[in-house]
Amino acid sequence: MGRLHLFDMDGTLLYGSAASVEISRQLGLDQEIAALERAFIAGEVTPVRFAELACELWAELTEEVVATAFEGAPWLAGIREVWADIRARGERCAVISLSPAFFVERLTLWGADAAHGSRWPALPFREPVEPDGILSASAKVRIMDELCAQFGLSRSDCVAYGDSLSDTALFAAVPASVAVNADHHVSALASYAYDGRDLREAYELVRADG
Repeated sequence: MGRLHLFDMDGTLLYGSAASVEISRQLGLDQEIAALERAFIAGEVTPVRFAELACELWAELTEEVVATAFEGAPWLAGIREVWADIRARGERCAVISLSPAFFVERLTLWGADAAHGSRWPALPFREPVEPDGILSASAKVRIMDELCAQFGLSRSDCVAYGDSLSDTALFAAVPASVAVNADHHVSALASYAYDGRDLREAYELVRADG
């Protein structure tokens, strides 16, 4: 039977970082985004408000800056190899992240069958954020169900990889999960735990058991 491997991006595929951090670094806004990230983690701003404030910070963001941030980000080693192996085995892989889709969707070029992120305004930002386009933790479960329907699979066929609070709903909905460089929010829920910088090693925990 096929399986669907679902990967978080920030803090999971990206080692100790996030799309917002990498983009802000390119714009010289490290301190500003750090303060906003702290407020988000503390629950002081919602995902929608985070997007609105980040759009204000990134007023002149361009596709070129996003590309540079993506290419220079601290990705785990072995992502392409893992996804190639998954697909060679007749399985599927997808990324679901709360980060902007214009960053997340670049991962389809590395072999992901699908990549879902929040829908932000087109670059450069001239339109307001549409709240309905901003994903939440619960949206990850909804997207998983949509992908399962698309690929002819069910939740029982899914494996989730994540690191933090935004992954808890997904971890609770699937039979197998891997906490990757994770915090306490998901560690207790995970089937497996991995700390390191090579996705091949995290993936081997699931593959060896499958």
